[in-house]
Amino acid sequence: MKIRLPFLDRLLERRLDRRWTTAATLADLGDLMALWLEGEIASWPGYAPGYGPDEETRELIPTLAAANRAGYVTVASQPGVDPEVGFDGLIWQQKAAVEGFVRDRNLLRDLVDAAYEADLDFEIADTLDTGERGIVVTLRGGDPHTGFGGYLNGAELRGMWPGIGSGALDDVFRSVRITLAAPEYGAAAGVRVWQVLESAISRVPAAGGTTSDPR
Repeated sequence: MKIRLPFLDRLLERRLDRRWTTAATLADLGDLMALWLEGEIASWPGYAPGYGPDEETRELIPTLAAANRAGYVTVASQPGVDPEVGFDGLIWQQKAAVEGFVRDRNLLRDLVDAAYEADLDFEIADTLDTGERGIVVTLRGGDPHTGFGGYLNGAELRGMWPGIGSGALDDVFRSVRITLAAPEYGAAAGVRVWQVLESAISRVPAAGGTTSDPR
C-alpha cells in the first residue's frame, strides 16, 4: 500500500515550481515543459495550476516533449478531430495544430521548410506587430471558435509566462512564435502536422539548439 503524505507532496511541488523561477533560457523552459507534459511537474505558469495536458493530447506527448527539448517550446496543441456533435448540439470541427517559441535559426528554417513542403498552414510572429492574426483551428457550428498564433504584446507574453526567471523571459521576447496547422479539419489531415514536427526536430543536434537568435 502506498502511503500518501500530503504535506510532503506540497513541499515537493513547491520545490519543482522553483525551477520555473530560476529558468535562465528558452532551453530551460523547453526542458521544464517536457517534464510537465510527461507528468514530472504538476504545473506550468501559463496553464491552470495542478493540471496536466488535456486528455485529447495524451498520444502526442512523446512528440511534444521531444520538440520542447529540441528548442520548439510549445504552448498550445491539439489533434485533428473528425466533425462531431458537441455538448451544445452543434457540429464541432477541429484541425491539428501546434504553437510554440523558437530561437534557433536552423530549427525555425527547418520547421518552415517542412511545413511548406507538406502544404501545412503556418504563421510566424514576433514581439513586434507583424500584422499576423492567427489561424482558426476549431469551428463551432460553422463559426470560428479557437485560433492559434497571432500577435501578442509584451503584457500578454508576460501573462503567458508569469513568474519565470528573468533570463528565460528575455529569451521569450527574443524568440519568434511559429504555428503549424493542418490545412483541413479532421483526424486524417492532422497526421501531417506531427510528421512535419518530428521531421524538423530530428535534425536538431542532441545537445539542443536554442541559443541562436533567429532575427
